[in-house]
Amino acid sequence: MSAAEPQSCHTPLIEPFTADPFLQSTPVDPGTILLEAGRIEAQLGELPTAAISDGVMLRRDDKLAGANSAWYDPQSKALHLEGDVRYEDPATQILSQSAEFGYVSGRIRFEGAEFSLGGSNSRGAAEALEINQTGKLTLEGVRYTTCPPGSEDWLMQGSSIELDTRRGVGTAKGMKLKFKGVPILYAPYLSFPIGDARKSGVLTPEIGSSGRSGNELRVPYYWNIAPNYDATITPRLLTSRGLQLATEFRYLTTNSEGVVAGDYLPDDDIVNAARHQFRFEHQTLFGNGWRNQINLREVSDSQYYEDLGGSLSVSSITHLNRSLRFDYYSRNFSVLGQVQDYQTIDDAILPNQEPYQRLPQIVASGNWQTRFGLRFGIDSEIVNFDRDVGVTGWRFNAAPKIELPFSRPGWFVTPAVQYSYTDYKLDGTLPGEDADPTRSVAISSLDTGLILERTMKTSNLIQTIEPRLLYVNIPFRDQDGLPVFDTISPDINLVQLYRKNRFLGVDRIGDTKQLSAGITSRILDVDTGRELVTATIGQTRYYGDRRVTLPGASAATSDTSDYIAQLRFLLFENVNFDLGHQWGSDTTKSEARMQWQPASNKIVNLAYRFRRDSLEQGDLSWSWPIAKRWNFVGRYNYSIRDQEVLEQFFGLEYESCCWGLRLVSRRHISTRDGTRDSSFGLQLVLKGMTSVGTAADKLLERGILGYSADLR
Repeated sequence: MSAAEPQSCHTPLIEPFTADPFLQSTPVDPGTILLEAGRIEAQLGELPTAAISDGVMLRRDDKLAGANSAWYDPQSKALHLEGDVRYEDPATQILSQSAEFGYVSGRIRFEGAEFSLGGSNSRGAAEALEINQTGKLTLEGVRYTTCPPGSEDWLMQGSSIELDTRRGVGTAKGMKLKFKGVPILYAPYLSFPIGDARKSGVLTPEIGSSGRSGNELRVPYYWNIAPNYDATITPRLLTSRGLQLATEFRYLTTNSEGVVAGDYLPDDDIVNAARHQFRFEHQTLFGNGWRNQINLREVSDSQYYEDLGGSLSVSSITHLNRSLRFDYYSRNFSVLGQVQDYQTIDDAILPNQEPYQRLPQIVASGNWQTRFGLRFGIDSEIVNFDRDVGVTGWRFNAAPKIELPFSRPGWFVTPAVQYSYTDYKLDGTLPGEDADPTRSVAISSLDTGLILERTMKTSNLIQTIEPRLLYVNIPFRDQDGLPVFDTISPDINLVQLYRKNRFLGVDRIGDTKQLSAGITSRILDVDTGRELVTATIGQTRYYGDRRVTLPGASAATSDTSDYIAQLRFLLFENVNFDLGHQWGSDTTKSEARMQWQPASNKIVNLAYRFRRDSLEQGDLSWSWPIAKRWNFVGRYNYSIRDQEVLEQFFGLEYESCCWGLRLVSRRHISTRDGTRDSSFGLQLVLKGMTSVGTAADKLLERGILGYSADLR
């Protein structure tokens, strides 16, 4: 959470010891106890006794203890410390009036103790406190908080608490959690972290509400199965729908990692049906250049994400990828093999518009260079496209190429020739159509550019000017008889400007005689290497009509493409600005984003997006302090074209030294047909302990670029 002023909340409970320099520097056995005292009176015999006064200090390895006086009990072989008793080790500080130190067992027991844990704000008091040589604390009649001395805004009380500082885990019996003196939680047994250690246990419940599903309660249980395995099991109660169970299992081995997750709602009271989601993601690196990836996602119905997903970005998903792939990469060669399918979850997509299955697909590419600089390579693919509707079949493509690059500092010239051959074996063709069509076409190109630079008046800045020309010649081949399995006509952009084929996919290779010209200028900081300003503009000029089209499209007859421009500013340390613009006779597409971040807790984002005949949106988000401990957050995403709000949320954050509060109200479009949903979230964060309420921090991190929910 952000705050107007960062606060230092940690006040040491006691001052660190000042031990004798000789005792600190003298190397000793870790098990040896060193004693420093002002006065010692001893009585020798079978049961020797000793009385120590005028200050006493004990050191054993990295543990120190001190008091005003002490006496030795020969029966229990313990040293009793009295008056201003202090104990310190790397993880613990304790202050008491009396203590018993068993020097054989290494156990120390304090009566009426105050304690603090390491460099954190964790502190408390106990009627009795016992610490053993492993650093484990056992407390009776205890009070525990992370608030600084003098403040107990939140307080945990328990009949007994055990704190394992090495494992970073605490356990409590008869525990009561109070906030501002009001009990908010009681548990006969509770386990909680006192550091970053992972442990099994019930996580803090999340509470929320929405118009579509009613009130919501999540109670996650985290299972720390092993250092490289864990699972989270989350019952989720939706008052308007029923009880849902969500599980997520994560694993990490030497070569592999992955996630298996699933949600199941046995009976949705609104739709009267069982609903589920399943997700499996896996990756293995075999160490010899081979890699395996598995991606599998499935939902029970097309409305699942709209009803149970919680955001417009999730509910707008139309296809779920399901693939199994193996790939290999070396310096000169790569190969990919996969089977791939999609689940279509948008009912508006007709069967003949659904993506094809690839059963299977094999892609191989190679690139080599001779000692004389000649480069040659090949891109090849064989794939079987399958679907219930339409033409299906095999496609084979091979495209060998030769390049002869010339380059020197400041310039390059690369002539290239590529020959593309494609062969189909089709099923489901109409009578009279060719079931075995082929296509072959040569692609020639010349790519050249300059890289010019100069030192600016400010000596640590360099400006570059980088013009580039790409000439491409592809003869016309009649391709109307070829199917379209996976080929589209993409929007023009700076990447597409320098691509040779205007289509994505090999079902179409566009005929053209064209010259693409662009120029980029950069301003670089020599000291840091950062690009402070980057500006690019480019356009393609055509020398003739482009007759190759996708089905239903008409031939392109324009002499030029739209202009493409991109501008990025990083001139000011706290201001970033990005602009992308495409225009011809009028504006086709435009995007702009500015972020002003004068401090870590002050952020304003402003964005504008326009696409002709499609969308026009404005987006404003912010996180800004309005008082010493208060922060105002929000987002307003508005469709100018439709004259309606797509998403808006507003919230307040409060941060004290040891706790924080988030209050967020949200209204957004939750379905593809424009249905709206409203929600309200309240999150109480107890620093160093837990959070109570809804996960408002996740919404803010997702909706406000640059926002961090970490509490300092």
